[in-house]
Amino acid sequence: MAEVTMTLQKTVEKLFAEQKYATVRDILTTMNAADVAALFQLLDTDRLPVLFRLLPKELAAETFVEMEPEEQEMLIRGFSDTELSAVINELYVDDAVDLVEEMPANVVRRILAQADPDMRQQINELLQYPEDSAGSIMTTEYVSLRPEMRVEEAIARIRATGVDKETIYTCYVTEGRFLRGIVTAKALLLSDGQTKISDLMEDHVISVRTTTDQEEVALLLRKYGFLALPVVDNEERLVGIVTVDDAMDVIQEEATEDIEIMAAMTPSEKPYLRTSVWDIFLHRIPWLLLLMISATFTGIIITNFETALAAQVALVGFIPMLMDTGGNSGSQASVTVIRGLSLQEISFRDLPRVLWKEARVSVLCGVVLAAACFAKIMLVGRLLMGNADITLLVALTVCLTLCLTVLAAKCIGCVLPMLAQRAGFDPAVMANPAITTVVDALSLLAYFTVATALLGL
Repeated sequence: MAEVTMTLQKTVEKLFAEQKYATVRDILTTMNAADVAALFQLLDTDRLPVLFRLLPKELAAETFVEMEPEEQEMLIRGFSDTELSAVINELYVDDAVDLVEEMPANVVRRILAQADPDMRQQINELLQYPEDSAGSIMTTEYVSLRPEMRVEEAIARIRATGVDKETIYTCYVTEGRFLRGIVTAKALLLSDGQTKISDLMEDHVISVRTTTDQEEVALLLRKYGFLALPVVDNEERLVGIVTVDDAMDVIQEEATEDIEIMAAMTPSEKPYLRTSVWDIFLHRIPWLLLLMISATFTGIIITNFETALAAQVALVGFIPMLMDTGGNSGSQASVTVIRGLSLQEISFRDLPRVLWKEARVSVLCGVVLAAACFAKIMLVGRLLMGNADITLLVALTVCLTLCLTVLAAKCIGCVLPMLAQRAGFDPAVMANPAITTVVDALSLLAYFTVATALLGL
């Protein structure tokens, strides 16, 4: 695909330089809107206005939606009022809302000024819903049918209004705007023309409220395999639908946000290559400062046990291994639990079961790691390297601490994310960096406690 895109890029650039615009238009009209947008990203930005104007009206609107906000803003600033009006009014309402949310205020005013009154009203209505809610990502462009309609009337209505709807595969049966049921296009096409919609519709409809979190909406669409999910207000009146393509965008956004939080970074909405060095610095430095300060506890613990370390220098060499193993063990547990929480496979009430399972896993892991560590210490450290300071008691101290560290790390790794979610925070906050800091301190405390007991330090 990369080679084809590169070849296509060179071809378009050559044709553009030769001013063979008709040929360029013929090439672009055979492409999918997403591929056209990807191609535009590879071309010089000063060529985009001309190339965009070569696209047919419908393809231009679809391509515009797929473009990056920076490119959209650049095009908007170069559009005439007529061109801007043509593009905006060709968009689906939810895409127009996304565009408005991405643009600076002066550009937004121009967009709203060129939108037709109906489009402008719908945009303003959707902008009033809470951010990251079902209302903020829904579209109001759906097919509405009445229960008393017959199939032939319904099909005629779809033909008359379906062109401007985001989806016609699922139609919504309403009565005075109240949602009564759903009926699929397949059911309509395979039924007798005189059959009433009320006899075909499914009246047990799964819907969400306008205030439902967008991530929960995406999970419902994935769970039931729907192409769209109806959105109702507090009085059960149908106000819009969330389609599967919007749910996929939500899942991508939420996954990206979780990954960034788990890596100790403030989430960013811009692609990496389009984010400035300064912005990346600002997103990373707060967490690095916080973690550096929190690591002070580790230094305090080591300082308090300087006498023990001076008496048994061999203990120092095993500190990095114990801390790394603890951090890795905690990360394994936390990532597993965070994923389960995100997919709603587990909840806070499952904490005892999760803790018991991780405890058993940690015992198995700890025993295997301790056995391997003991063999390595005695064979490599004692025999091959001839280190007389490494005694049997030193090896036992390290291995016992390793078991305790793995147990503590896995238990902490599963408990902290669940407690964070229970307290109303994103469980991803309690991922690798935070857990590693806690586990490092506990592993050192366990290490020196066991060493003091076994070695009499």
